[in-house]
Amino acid sequence: MEDNAGSMAEVPDLIPARMLSEFVYCPRLCYIEWIDGEFVDNEDTVDGRFQHRRVDSEAEKIQEDEFETFHARSVSLDGSKVGVTCRIDLLEGEGKRVTPVEYKRGRAPDIPEGAYEPDRVQLCAQGLVLKENGFQCDQGIVYFVRSKKRVLVAFDKALQQRTRDLISNLRKTALKREMPPPLQDSPKCNRCSLAGICLPDEVNLLQEIEANGGVEKSGEKGLLGKIRKLLPARDDALPVYVVGHGNMVRKKGDLLEIWSAVKDGALGEKDGAKEERGGKGKDGRVLEVRLREISQVNLYGGVEITTPALADLMQRGVPVMHFTRGGWFQGISSGHTHKNVELRMKQFEWAMDRKKSLSIARCLVYGKIKNCRTQVRRNDPESPAKVLEKLDKLSGDAKKASNIEKLLGIEGAAAEIYFGRLDGLLKGDQGFTFQNRNRRPPLDPVNAVLSYLYGVLAKEMFVTLLAVGFDPYLGFYHQPRYGRPALALDMMEEFRPLIADSTAITLFNNRELSERDFIKTGIGISLMPKAKKRVIEGYERRMETEITHPLFGYTVSYRRVLEVQARLLSRVLSCEIKEYPAFLRR
Repeated sequence: MEDNAGSMAEVPDLIPARMLSEFVYCPRLCYIEWIDGEFVDNEDTVDGRFQHRRVDSEAEKIQEDEFETFHARSVSLDGSKVGVTCRIDLLEGEGKRVTPVEYKRGRAPDIPEGAYEPDRVQLCAQGLVLKENGFQCDQGIVYFVRSKKRVLVAFDKALQQRTRDLISNLRKTALKREMPPPLQDSPKCNRCSLAGICLPDEVNLLQEIEANGGVEKSGEKGLLGKIRKLLPARDDALPVYVVGHGNMVRKKGDLLEIWSAVKDGALGEKDGAKEERGGKGKDGRVLEVRLREISQVNLYGGVEITTPALADLMQRGVPVMHFTRGGWFQGISSGHTHKNVELRMKQFEWAMDRKKSLSIARCLVYGKIKNCRTQVRRNDPESPAKVLEKLDKLSGDAKKASNIEKLLGIEGAAAEIYFGRLDGLLKGDQGFTFQNRNRRPPLDPVNAVLSYLYGVLAKEMFVTLLAVGFDPYLGFYHQPRYGRPALALDMMEEFRPLIADSTAITLFNNRELSERDFIKTGIGISLMPKAKKRVIEGYERRMETEITHPLFGYTVSYRRVLEVQARLLSRVLSCEIKEYPAFLRR
């Protein structure tokens, strides 16, 4: 199969024949994969590559001076006049008369044509390229691996014209730089590996709500209650945390090993739980994790990583995050950046427009204040009604703020009210109190934990935004500043009370932290190494908690919610939906 061209400043001269097949199947799928350069494997795509293994492993080249019968595998050809480039699975022929063969992993469909239109168009495009290169080609074959059946496809005038029209339409779509609309309740979405990127049902619902004046329709014609769970509730790959000076990360085969240089060195953490195999070995190895099960590696406080381990992680697209002992994010080691140049161009365009930036910032602050109100309402039974009323009013004021400066003032007023009630969320018998929010450095244990968690959450949002294709340093609410991940700070606002604050309150109320977990320095309070691990464990438990999405209705983890919100922001920048839908817990 042809390689993706990826996202480019200009449309390539030649369209991959496989992308033409995707365009026939779903124009939006083709755009995401070819123009935006996004792709995710699932069971079907992996199996498809497996079925092609014999074809791709026996590649041969056509010798133009050989006219006897031949079978050439994995043949790459360009057709500049047709406007298509292709890689033919198998080419059968005698002399100049040839027949391309396309392998498909599934079963032959029971339809009059013998093969679906995307397969027939892809095969016909290969035939047109072969003709341009001097071969005689008037038919092709689709071989269905599961059925072990060869289906003959004749390149008649109608199919050739249809193929040429589709080539022209695909080029126009690419030049227009507008993502085609999602399919409506199509069964094609059910097994699509890009459904979690495309978000067809979610986008359709939001567009319906906007068209209906912000009201969710629940009748037969409405989409509410019909949102399919097209994306996994949680990711199978999970973060690894290595905390403590003297630890080292190494690679051994398909394993990532954590080694400790001291007797009681800090252990690596995965999903908040220690994954020791037989405990700490005599050689100092304390943890082994399969590389394919890792989504990110977080190194806190002087942890070393070997070059082979770093190179392998970068090749796999696994980011390595570097932090100080206190939890300050220092930087990231990653492989190639995301190919979606179009999204970053739109991000810069919106960031330069004060009106557009404000429209996003308002929604972010609105969501944060609403979630702060929910946190107080749920966990502080003694909170006066006027506190909830004030927060409710401030959230409404945020949606109407005329400029960023006023929005900052509204957020500050809401934060003062919210943190003024945070002590009421803490159980009175757990030994810790909260007076007010302070930082740099934090002056009490609760603030120390909050600051540490905010740093971890900012890291999480940073990684998520990179994976979606954004530049995490260019925000819409937080202003650009050297080294400041402004967009990550923007996007974490609505999740501060839901993830970071909630984790801190749970840790204290469950007595998972004690006075011995904190150390008083000359200027403030710091967490002890083992306490940092417990904080991370609590954070990971929260991130993997599965909740019912308040708008879409399916079950999803908080970590997956962050990705969904980032992708919805990208749909706002592409003008597919008008307003960023803040995530609001009920």
